[in-house]
Amino acid sequence: MKERVNRVALIGTGAVGSSYAFALLNQGLTEEIVLIDLNQKKAEGDAMDLNHGLPFSPARTKIWSGHYSDCKDADIVVICAGAAQKPGETRLDLVEKNTKIFKGIVAEVMASGFAGIFIVATNPVDILTYAVWKFSGLPKERVIGSGTILDTARFRFLLGEYFDVDTRNVHAYIIGEHGDTELPVWSGVNVATRPISEIIKNSEAYNWEDLNKLFLNVRDAAYHIIERKGATFYGIAMGLVRLTKAILQNENSVLTISALLDGEYGQNDVYIGVPAIVNRSGVREVIQVSLSDEETDKFSHSVSILKKTMGTVFEK
Repeated sequence: MKERVNRVALIGTGAVGSSYAFALLNQGLTEEIVLIDLNQKKAEGDAMDLNHGLPFSPARTKIWSGHYSDCKDADIVVICAGAAQKPGETRLDLVEKNTKIFKGIVAEVMASGFAGIFIVATNPVDILTYAVWKFSGLPKERVIGSGTILDTARFRFLLGEYFDVDTRNVHAYIIGEHGDTELPVWSGVNVATRPISEIIKNSEAYNWEDLNKLFLNVRDAAYHIIERKGATFYGIAMGLVRLTKAILQNENSVLTISALLDGEYGQNDVYIGVPAIVNRSGVREVIQVSLSDEETDKFSHSVSILKKTMGTVFEK
């Protein structure tokens, strides 16, 4: 009998996809990685290049350029394919062209007999994750978007710099659309075990004006990076690997992913960035954090913007 191994199928070997594959290999999280791309030569080249690094990797991994049929035995299919965001373009501007691309991709994956978990990284990620859920017919728990996982990481990094504390000891979340209407949950931020409101109250070195500017840098980070280097890919690749690890190792970790709301936060029928417990089954539970009245209003606005945009693509 063939021994069961973990397989991750990556669709789209552009900057994000290839960075994800490289980070995945470096952490030795899966036994098999199959690369699928419309440009098969690009996928073949990436597979060759990654294989040449195997002598330096922490674990043995089989890597090859494959086809949609290889998704049949995959535990996770990660979609990084689609049109990229251009300078001056918002994530929501990409919705129509990438939805059309995704319909074909999902049809091919499901035709293979795939019965695992989808991870979606392509923008606008919340709407495209909803599209994958609709097109695939899979349970909501098994269709996950990268959501605000990267925004949360950016937020924690900048807070760590501001307070001079290791970013891993900063607990803070960005929720909402992965885009211009996202919001920080200031009421739930803890830095080195202390509520941020307590730190501000008891210190003249820190203030809310600085923190509001800090959030704007989080929200607009992609625009700044795209202006400088054309695309963002390292940070999101690391975030995708973190999500992959939480699934494959059944961690029950809390990550701010794009999940379908079914009454949580008073919202329904929308994929949006929220903290959720993630394990081998996918989304175990969406966590409903306590929000201030202002945060509740901003989150509702974020939902409304997504639904308005979705209305131009999906028939009600």
